[in-house]
Amino acid sequence: MYEVIVVGGGHAGCEASLASARKGHKTLLITGNIKNIADMPCNPSIGGSAKGIVVREIDALGGEMGKNADKSLLQIKMLNSAKGPAVQALRAQADKITYPKEMLKTLENTPNLEIKEAMVEDLIVKNGRIGGVCLADGKKITSKAVILTTGTYLKADILVGDTRTRQGPHGEKPSNFLSDKLREYGFNVIRLKTGTPQRIDRSSIDFSKTKVEEGDKTYHTFSFDMEPQYKIEEQVPCHLIYTTDETKKIILDNLNKSSMYGGLSDIKGVGPRYCPSIEDKMVRFKDKEKHQLFLEPESLYYDDIYVQGFSTSMPKDIQEKMVHSLPGLEHAKILKYAYAIEYDAIDAKQLKQSLETKVIENLYTAGQINGTSGYEEAACQGLMAGINASLKLEGKEPLILKRNEAYIGVLIDDLVTKGIIDPYRLLTSRAEYRLLLRHDNADLRLTDYGYEVGLIDEERYQKFKHRREKIKEVETLLKENKITPTKETNEYLESIPTTPLKDGLTLYDFLKRPEINFDHLMHFIEIDVPNDIKEQITITDKYAGYIEKANKEAQKMVDLDNKKIPDDIDYDKIHNLASEAKQKLKQIRPTSIGQAIRISGVNPADISLIMVYLKKEYFYESK
Repeated sequence: MYEVIVVGGGHAGCEASLASARKGHKTLLITGNIKNIADMPCNPSIGGSAKGIVVREIDALGGEMGKNADKSLLQIKMLNSAKGPAVQALRAQADKITYPKEMLKTLENTPNLEIKEAMVEDLIVKNGRIGGVCLADGKKITSKAVILTTGTYLKADILVGDTRTRQGPHGEKPSNFLSDKLREYGFNVIRLKTGTPQRIDRSSIDFSKTKVEEGDKTYHTFSFDMEPQYKIEEQVPCHLIYTTDETKKIILDNLNKSSMYGGLSDIKGVGPRYCPSIEDKMVRFKDKEKHQLFLEPESLYYDDIYVQGFSTSMPKDIQEKMVHSLPGLEHAKILKYAYAIEYDAIDAKQLKQSLETKVIENLYTAGQINGTSGYEEAACQGLMAGINASLKLEGKEPLILKRNEAYIGVLIDDLVTKGIIDPYRLLTSRAEYRLLLRHDNADLRLTDYGYEVGLIDEERYQKFKHRREKIKEVETLLKENKITPTKETNEYLESIPTTPLKDGLTLYDFLKRPEINFDHLMHFIEIDVPNDIKEQITITDKYAGYIEKANKEAQKMVDLDNKKIPDDIDYDKIHNLASEAKQKLKQIRPTSIGQAIRISGVNPADISLIMVYLKKEYFYESK
């Protein structure tokens, strides 16, 4: 008898099992192949636009991805460093050998956690409640909660040209029965698709025809609790190239041979809109002369180079021509051909915001089974599912992150409220309060939650509290100290250069000037401030007006989210409610007015009718 069973050992499964085990619950992680735990079958990177902030959020809540990435990176850089803080995010090349090796080591050394190699074919369900899982060998294992993190393995098909092969990303046996069972239990099962590009032998590439892309010259970490584990000068470079006219011609001339464009007629899966295949790019952006590609190292232990941006489902002979049309790859040796993979997922609108399913009590799902793409999106869902399954076993309320609190909150709310058509990828544009959800303040936003649920230990929490208090102390100091328009002061200001003073000015207000950085303040005051605190104060000071405006807007949303909708509401009794709104509301069962507003097809008139009904039938006070 286990308390929690996690099915699947990918990034979602690792975070889910670690969270429940670390919270003291006897946990079993079941995976089809222990060697594939924390595997990176596609892009060998962690982070990226919006995703890098998610990794920081995972770390602030007590998850493992950030620490593991810091242990295994080959190169790291801050994206969009020349732009505003709302869009800055870390991205690291991770070593495909080291990353899963370190994660497996962490799992094996975690108390309350066991790992079993097996295939789950069915669930134990009694009276609408989960009771465990059934294995392919007929064995049954009981538990109080189950978390499904099956990735792309539900009825997985590898697609290359006109061939379809029932197997997982590395040729493993997929799960052929579980999605059928889920359908029988009442889940809406959908078909999705994603893909991966070729791997090229490093020694066959002419790097003189490429542009070198180095890592940053300053140290970075995803984890708030880790010192850098690498040396700046030893980072492994990536390389930038572009497609050519010949590449475009080869693809368009052979489009009917691609699995997705005629090679196979029975494809039902929808591919990712924001991570398209090279065929999709050529078709959707015909007027674009060229597309950028990155040659990225996969590991220090072997010489495979990943061609980022060149995923395809073309036949192998066409892939050869495509690759050889690229600068520096004229004589490239393909070590592994590109492919698309089609797989089953569930309709995420059948989930609660806790990631517990509405169909079966105490059954949770996380990762690509919910229709997302990306390691980071999977990991954060796994963490939240692990936390919330544990909290439910403890008789506590679930942890629901709001859209103004975390990208994780944006992702989960989008999934359960709006659903998906194609694999969901996090983007900064999805977050309406992205100035509040920055890379630099993830710990300030979420560490209290991590501590409250028991995933941040006392030592780390005290260290965090000290940092938070130091920020307030320095801000107070800057607000209390003024500079006056003396001759010496103005001469210094002109040397920066910035406008001389006519009146006195606090150092805090002086820092608001665009051309002033924190180090300029050291001319007027001697204080020892760590770089991360300098960054934090500088951002909150310079963007104070925008942040205040965003907080006011966010509070309106929070107020609406606090207006709860009773579970037993009968939408059929609300007169004049639009039929589409009624259908969507009955399907999604929003828990608040705020969530109801975010449902596609529910308009302001419908919301007004709901508010009037609630006030009348439930003595609901509207503000």
